[in-house]
Amino acid sequence: MVGFTERQGMRPEQFRNRWGFATIQAAPIALISATPVLSAPVATAQIMQAAPVAVAIGALGFGFIASLLIRRARRESGQAVDSARQQMAAMRANLDEHEALLAGIPELTVIWREKSGTPSIFGQGETILPKGRASETVLDYRTWLTPTDAEYLSRHIAALKSTARPFDTSLVSLEGVLIRISGRVLGGVVVIRFRKAAAQPQTQVETDTRQIADIASAEAILGLLSKPAFVRNPDGVLVYANSAYWILAEQLELSARPGEVPEFFTNDDVSTHLEMLKKSSGPTNLELTMPSGSPADLVLFPIEGGSAAILREQAIQITEASVGQPLVVEEGLEKVAGIIDAIATPIAIFGRDQKLQYFNKAYCEFWELDPNWLNSGADEKAILDRLRTRNQLPSEVDYRAWRTDHLKSYALNAPREEPWYLPDGRTVNVKAVPVSPSGGIVYIYEDISERLALESRYNALNHVQSETLNALSEGVAVFGTNGRLALHNPRLSALWKLPMNELGLRPHIDQLAEACAAAMPEDGRSIWENLKQGIIDLNPTRADKSGRLVRADGRLIDYAITRLPDGQTMMTFVDVTESASYQRVLKERNDALVIADRLKDAFVQNVSYELRSPLTNIIGFADLLASDTAGVLNDKQRAYTDYIRASSQTLGVLIDNILDLATADAGVAELRFELLDISNLVERARAGLAGTLNSGESETPINLKVEIENNLPPFMADGTRIIQILYNLLSNAARFSEPGSEVKLTVSGRPDRVVFTVEDEGAGISEEMKRALFQRFEGQSVEGRQRGAGLGLAIVKTFVNLHGGTISLERREPKGTRVIVSLPANAQEIVGAAE
Repeated sequence: MVGFTERQGMRPEQFRNRWGFATIQAAPIALISATPVLSAPVATAQIMQAAPVAVAIGALGFGFIASLLIRRARRESGQAVDSARQQMAAMRANLDEHEALLAGIPELTVIWREKSGTPSIFGQGETILPKGRASETVLDYRTWLTPTDAEYLSRHIAALKSTARPFDTSLVSLEGVLIRISGRVLGGVVVIRFRKAAAQPQTQVETDTRQIADIASAEAILGLLSKPAFVRNPDGVLVYANSAYWILAEQLELSARPGEVPEFFTNDDVSTHLEMLKKSSGPTNLELTMPSGSPADLVLFPIEGGSAAILREQAIQITEASVGQPLVVEEGLEKVAGIIDAIATPIAIFGRDQKLQYFNKAYCEFWELDPNWLNSGADEKAILDRLRTRNQLPSEVDYRAWRTDHLKSYALNAPREEPWYLPDGRTVNVKAVPVSPSGGIVYIYEDISERLALESRYNALNHVQSETLNALSEGVAVFGTNGRLALHNPRLSALWKLPMNELGLRPHIDQLAEACAAAMPEDGRSIWENLKQGIIDLNPTRADKSGRLVRADGRLIDYAITRLPDGQTMMTFVDVTESASYQRVLKERNDALVIADRLKDAFVQNVSYELRSPLTNIIGFADLLASDTAGVLNDKQRAYTDYIRASSQTLGVLIDNILDLATADAGVAELRFELLDISNLVERARAGLAGTLNSGESETPINLKVEIENNLPPFMADGTRIIQILYNLLSNAARFSEPGSEVKLTVSGRPDRVVFTVEDEGAGISEEMKRALFQRFEGQSVEGRQRGAGLGLAIVKTFVNLHGGTISLERREPKGTRVIVSLPANAQEIVGAAE
């Protein structure tokens, strides 16, 4: 308690005075002191009697204080919840406002939130992506960047996610648009921004024709690099820059006159660089700091007719030791040899005497060759022989002839490419580039195994896709964002009578409409003009569409227009003429059956009611004759009168059953639930059976035996329907039994059900007859004798189902049949729950 009051900023004495704790605490003491017996020295027993009273009073006080504190805490909690809701509403409003601002800025913003693999994309995708492309495709870098730039951007984004290292870069899209890209981590959220650069790259300046022959090799190699690189003439003027340099110039907003390359360094820096190159016989490294503050290296190379340089973010020392001691190379090659070591592609330079002049580290690693051995003056023949000995060259029957043909590269006047299929499964594209008219050669080895594997899988996928489309019974047409047919199958040609060769030319949808108009003059043009609206609609929120076309030739075509994720649109067509005809015929037959069923019900009801009047007269006059009112009857006359009365009662029961079935079929049958006396129900069913059953002169009535268990559960059901169920069960058993045989009715109970079991000693029942017994108007016969119209068990099944019960039929051994009806003890509750 002390700790609690101190945290609330009050002393214990203040807490007691505020909440009345002192008064409550002093109550037991006051009580003890106010009682003479307790204030005087008392026995231990008396103290023990007073202790519970003090404890109870203290507990009551503690409970009162606790309830006050809980009420106060609830009030403060409610205020905190209201405040939090207001803050949440304000935050949602701010979020909606910020998202609207992002969507309106002419750039694309991608946000990776913490613990979320799916990014959120805001902005205008058409700012950097080709027209018609969805904004989500910006993350598929290879669709709008070159493979090199796509890999370069992927590495930067991966580094941003893992190390939170920001970056700013610019890349040229496949359409030639310069895109500025910046990545940051803000509050644990990765944000990438793509926007179109204000200044686009200019056309590369033309170099002096006198220098082209001298710096052509340097320009060819520098153009392959992803790092900014440039070439200067002897006066220090920039005459060439690769695409990475142009991107850097745009990032730094460097300006230049039309036709010139933007200058990154000052005039003093350029003069210093030229002086260093004059004093150096090879590559020179300079450390500098980029405007962004990151360290970088400038690698300078002297070349014929000028100099070249590569600007790199991190220092990569290019020394002679990295590839061994320098070899004696031909004039001109030694000036560009240092550049190739910064390239990850294996490159080797051979002189006109076929001796290895220079190579990079990637060449040694790719062919697993010792740099010291290569520096010892090995020629290309020796290198090829060593590679063949190690089974690293293509398998050729005549190796010498293949080697001789390969060495003809030294006589080339233009670059040549050939694939090498190596025994280890790799495929290498070997490009031979002549260096100078004097006869040197540069080999570039590119491992294209992965690319070929991807192409193979792509072609296989295309083949599977084509075969799948061709096998479809639907006509399929896929249109690109430009409205041209990109994909189709033969079924499309058959449905619209269009030649396959014309579809293979990827026609525009307008051309398809023209061709269809020629094939189907009545309505071909109008149909495709309407379908065109679903293709040219570029609304990003447009929904898929489907419908049915009725052509002038009577064919019914179901179509569906589906928007694909890449912005294309797929249309499918299905000829449903036959199925629609079948559907129409089935509907007409179903309507006819419904009408016939209604007529049947009306007929049954009308006939049944019409039969009631004459049947009532017959029963009345039969009863009058049996009462001897009209005179005393002899024995034969009385027997005939009994036959008339029994048959009339049987006919009345049959009419009642027909009316009950018609009422149940119409769905208007109602049950009147009441608490029933089962013994009374059985007696009434027995009386009904005795009234309708006449054994005749030569037949002995059946022996009906009834057993009712004690302690049956209270039975809530419709008494009239239960009597009909019992009567029909007993009547059915009597019809299937021989005269004088026993029919047994057993009533048993379970906690929530009442079970009626009727057993007879008839001929038994087959599986075929078991299925027919519950069918209406199915004649039931035993040993060739017709025994009824088949409504007895049908009406039983109907009333049992209305009560939520079950009925089953079994064959007894050695003969006879057992019918079991299980009804819920409280059928009203079961039926009400089902409704």
